[in-house]
Amino acid sequence: SQPPVTNLSVSVENLCTVIWTWNPPEGVSPNCSLWYFSHFGNKQDKKIAPETHRSKEVPLNERICLQVGSQCSTNESDNPSILVEKCISPPEGDPESAVTELQCVWHNLSYMKCTWLPGKNASPDTNYTLYYWHSSLGKILQCEDIYREGQHIGCSFALTEVKDSIFEQHSVQIMVKDNAGKIRPFFNIVPLTSHVKPDPPHIKKLFFQNGDLYVQWKNPQNFYSRCLSYQVEVNNSQTETRDIFSVEEAKCQNPEFEGDLEGTICFMVPGVLPDTVNTVRIRVKTNKLCYEDDKLWSNWSQAMSIGKKADPTFYIAMLLIIPVIVAGAIIVLLLYLKRLKIIMFPPIPDPGKIFKEMFGDQNDDTLHWKKYDIYEKQTKEETDSVVLIENLKRASQ
Repeated sequence: SQPPVTNLSVSVENLCTVIWTWNPPEGVSPNCSLWYFSHFGNKQDKKIAPETHRSKEVPLNERICLQVGSQCSTNESDNPSILVEKCISPPEGDPESAVTELQCVWHNLSYMKCTWLPGKNASPDTNYTLYYWHSSLGKILQCEDIYREGQHIGCSFALTEVKDSIFEQHSVQIMVKDNAGKIRPFFNIVPLTSHVKPDPPHIKKLFFQNGDLYVQWKNPQNFYSRCLSYQVEVNNSQTETRDIFSVEEAKCQNPEFEGDLEGTICFMVPGVLPDTVNTVRIRVKTNKLCYEDDKLWSNWSQAMSIGKKADPTFYIAMLLIIPVIVAGAIIVLLLYLKRLKIIMFPPIPDPGKIFKEMFGDQNDDTLHWKKYDIYEKQTKEETDSVVLIENLKRASQ
């Protein structure tokens, strides 16, 4: 076996670039062509190379270790020398004081916006500072535009220097800390192929042809058409429906479109009624052809409408006539129901009322004459009785 490497050391450049360096082992056989086998903890990211250094971009929020050994061939199965390990520890401080949920979005390849939440053990009056670095910068820069949005804290900085280079190979290193040193610094690495959010597109023209709706719009700046996917939203005023069409690739082949088609996309929406108002909006996102992330949609574009509005006179007349017709129908129905109720359920006569109508009211004069008639009748009966008795006596004599 070969002797181990010597003088293994570790250092940090920029914000998150960790560099390990070492010297060749001593007492190596002259017939040995030295190669160095290295890997990180748990045998991750193995590498065999002749260089006496290795670097890696990694957030410094956790302990990171590299193990290095020497061997005389590029075959991984050969037994290397004893592995030498060198680690770098995270920054000092309470881990609960570091910021959380640090997220950065590259807006329209023009500026990057980072937001975060304060740490659990951080003071509410902590003054945060964000530092950033990428390969197009000569030094680490500080973000000046710190702001608050509710519980979130954020900062935005310009990021246009790398858009014309091969940004697929670049990333932005981020560190958030406070100048007083009361919180633990937090690191993040943002690949420039992810978390990209385009600006909304601009609708240029709408027109109908053969029962179809044609839409023409211009892409946001800094993007190639092949790197974007689209959604077209059409709202119909008559049916009150909202249809969304996905567009992966579209070309302007209709002669009605404008002559300057550079950066312009066209799409045909089939089966749209031209005699109604149709409102169109568009949004875009990056696709997997050029970027790793395809989840961030842009905001919706400004709406544009096309079509004819219906004549409101008819609707106003109907609004006035329908209530009158309904009210008349209700009145007729009520009258008919009342008559039908009388036929089916006739009223029950009141006996007291009937007797009252038959005999009339008995006032004081009527009672007086009735008493007089009764008295005369009784006198007449008594007289007849006396006469009858006297006649009987005479007959017996």
